[in-house]
Amino acid sequence: MSRRLEDARILMYSHDTFGLGHLRRCRAIAHALVEDYRGLNILIISGATIAGAFDYRARVDFVKIPSVIKLRNGEYTSLASHIDLHETLKMRESSIRHTAETFQPDIFIVDKEPMGLKGEVEDTLAYLKARGTVLVLGLREIMDAPHLLEAEWKKNSIMQKIDQYYDSVWVYGPPDFYDPLIGLDVPPSLRRKMDFVGFLQRSVSRGKTSINARKDNYILVTTGGGGGEELAKLKALASELGISGRIVWKGAMAQEDVLDHYRRADLFALACRIAANGDRDGLPNVLVEASSQRLVCVSTEVSGVPELLKNGENGLVVPPEDPALLARALEAAIRDPALRKRLGDAAENQVREHFDYHSSIRQLTGLFEAEWQKAS
Repeated sequence: MSRRLEDARILMYSHDTFGLGHLRRCRAIAHALVEDYRGLNILIISGATIAGAFDYRARVDFVKIPSVIKLRNGEYTSLASHIDLHETLKMRESSIRHTAETFQPDIFIVDKEPMGLKGEVEDTLAYLKARGTVLVLGLREIMDAPHLLEAEWKKNSIMQKIDQYYDSVWVYGPPDFYDPLIGLDVPPSLRRKMDFVGFLQRSVSRGKTSINARKDNYILVTTGGGGGEELAKLKALASELGISGRIVWKGAMAQEDVLDHYRRADLFALACRIAANGDRDGLPNVLVEASSQRLVCVSTEVSGVPELLKNGENGLVVPPEDPALLARALEAAIRDPALRKRLGDAAENQVREHFDYHSSIRQLTGLFEAEWQKAS
């Protein structure tokens, strides 16, 4: 490679068809790396509809590709309903390849989907592999259900393609937490490429001034990128139940606005569940963020949530798909300010002690340098 490490170019791919976790993870990594390497330039390819609503540090930018959204039944559709999905995917594939050809990255990091959505990244992987670009696959700590993942990957020869194209596989979690490829037939050559780098929640401020004064009165504030028919149904249900006046529907917000809402809230609720197609959260970043603000969290026993929250110790955790128990847990927290304070304080201590963002970033920086040395 002709460029120095400090002046390297990194291209990142984030397909973003459901939620914003992929883009936020890429953004956290990008911001940490440009902090350590002053000449580094990072470009994130994203399909998120609100990619432009986030703030990006100097030398971090994004390229927006046409949006595809994942429906509740697991199928995909173009956000622009007048454009056929196949046409949208072709535009995305072409945009990704053209961006790579123009940007000429030294390192290409692909988030979660090894070949991209519907294989849209494979052509770019082959092109960059031929020109000597270091190729890295980043996997979240918990993937989809192994039996579903195995069927999909076997059908598309994904395991062989990962081994063929990628130089390294970074797992965003500690090795003693969970193996994202558990239950799959992983070749030894691929295992040797895997490195566990720890959790990558986004860094948030320690400061918080909580109201913690409400008793039976409450206001529910909802945030997030969801919408469409489901949002309309929820609003209709709220009206039917006579609680519309207690709900503020915020929708997608910039990170600094979300942080402000953490600080003004008395509790945080996230009812995780496993979708019919096996899709699930790993360890949701928002739970780590809320906990870091001494905000008591109410959630469900899905995937990695119990690794962060212990029921009655530093949060309230109930079985998934049980609205009655979830409602009881919420009521208990709403009615008891002392309980909220005790659990919130314990939650913050847990995050500071066991979910150290800076330690994970140091590991990532070391891997980044190691990959550069191997390619030089």
